[in-house]
Amino acid sequence: MTIFKSALDTRTGDFAANRAAMLEKLAELDKEHAKAVAGGGPKYTERHRKRGKLLARERIELLVDEGTPFLELSPLAAWGSDYPVGGSVVTGIGIVEGVECLVTANDPTVRGGASNPWTLKKIFRANDIALANRLPVISMVESGGADLPSQKEIFIPGGRLFRDLTRLSKAGIPTIALVFGNSTAGGAYVPGMSDHSVMIKDQSKVFLGGPPLVKMATGEESDDESLGGAQMHARVSGLADYFALDEMDALRIGRRIVKRLNWPRKPRPQAQSPRYSDEDLLGIVPTDLRLPFDPREVIARIVDDSDFDEFKPSYGDSLVTCWAQLNGYPIGVLANARGVLFSAESQKAAQFIQLANQTGIPLLFLHNTTGYMVGAQYEQGGIIKHGAAMINAVSNSTVPHLSVLIGASYGAGHYGMCGRAYDPRFLFAWPSAKSAVMGPAQLAGVLSIVSRQAAAAAGREFDEDADTVVRAMVEQQIESESLPMFLSGHLYDDGIIDPRDTRTVLGLCLDVINNTEFQGAQGYGVFRL
Repeated sequence: MTIFKSALDTRTGDFAANRAAMLEKLAELDKEHAKAVAGGGPKYTERHRKRGKLLARERIELLVDEGTPFLELSPLAAWGSDYPVGGSVVTGIGIVEGVECLVTANDPTVRGGASNPWTLKKIFRANDIALANRLPVISMVESGGADLPSQKEIFIPGGRLFRDLTRLSKAGIPTIALVFGNSTAGGAYVPGMSDHSVMIKDQSKVFLGGPPLVKMATGEESDDESLGGAQMHARVSGLADYFALDEMDALRIGRRIVKRLNWPRKPRPQAQSPRYSDEDLLGIVPTDLRLPFDPREVIARIVDDSDFDEFKPSYGDSLVTCWAQLNGYPIGVLANARGVLFSAESQKAAQFIQLANQTGIPLLFLHNTTGYMVGAQYEQGGIIKHGAAMINAVSNSTVPHLSVLIGASYGAGHYGMCGRAYDPRFLFAWPSAKSAVMGPAQLAGVLSIVSRQAAAAAGREFDEDADTVVRAMVEQQIESESLPMFLSGHLYDDGIIDPRDTRTVLGLCLDVINNTEFQGAQGYGVFRL
């Protein structure tokens, strides 16, 4: 039997301290998520309700199958920026009539649902996910178009939104627009370029230019209905494929469209729950990420039956590689054990990734790395070429990748473990995660050494007091920029998740991936041997 025998003692002081710290981070995360849910705030929410309209998340809840989960993506987009948290749009994956769909919903309580730069980035990421995983796309539209004060950041890249819709359609992936209100200017092309469009009586308004713009441009007097009302588009222009009487009717029609897609779904495999409680995941990662922890304890709490087979367990033991099943699906896992990646770990990872591609098995990367080892001994031993082999294998691997940042993810180790730039199908982070070019103290120290050397070369005295101040400032800056909410706000992950939800989230991702056809890489770049 290869069922893992846990050595985790949940009664120790360290475990209790780790758990308390994680719960504190989760409480902070809940406060930030609440800002996204609040949208434009009570004033604009109440005004929206007085118009007899549902909120964005209420529309989603009524669209998806009852009792099924909705995996919201990038909920903290724009965190730390001048724009509202959430990017004025909700995106995520939900099950509609038994079909996993990518859903986007404008939040009309935030500046009328107008798109800002973060709205675009969030929707672009959602479209990438839909294309890679062949998910039908449902756009729940209510937007006044571009947030005009930020047009310089929106107009040029914004054209990709329409390009994405046409490319999804060309790939045979259905696109559906449910228009709940305004869809004006460039936004009119969302229903215009979707395969199916639903408009609502006396509520949907779809036009390139509203009455004021038409008056200014042509002198013509017009009204909303004759320009772009639902009845006009259903009876005259033909832009509306379905005419709904109200929002509930539009949601019903949207569900019926999905039901009639004849969308193929593969059967879901049988799964066994882990033998250990997911509550234990709260106390495994130390508050000080410089302290090691055994990632097998994490793996045992997310894979089926806590059963996995290690590959090369005695070689390159700073990296755990193993074969397992998660939610019934075969999977290969790479998990950092003691942070640093040496030559042996790099070679082991490259071989493991090749094996997964040979057998068509998806890969899961659990990050807790400070990067590749430095120093004369390791440079002479070939750490660059061995690290390059690992990155080569990750870069050219064609099986689906999933990444979860559970601890540190620094330097080129972030790349070798399939960070955002390496296009994992999905990437999530725990509240304990940190990611940057290197640790804050190391980065500040490097800058200090460089400044000291520059002073010596110029023949001037080095200011120790100023150096102390600068180092503190740099450490503080890098620390703040390496935290998960900052990274999630920049869409460097698909969301920060509660460690206890890791198996559920990964299981949903594997369900989505299961609907696609994929095969392992047939070749790689040149490996330096």
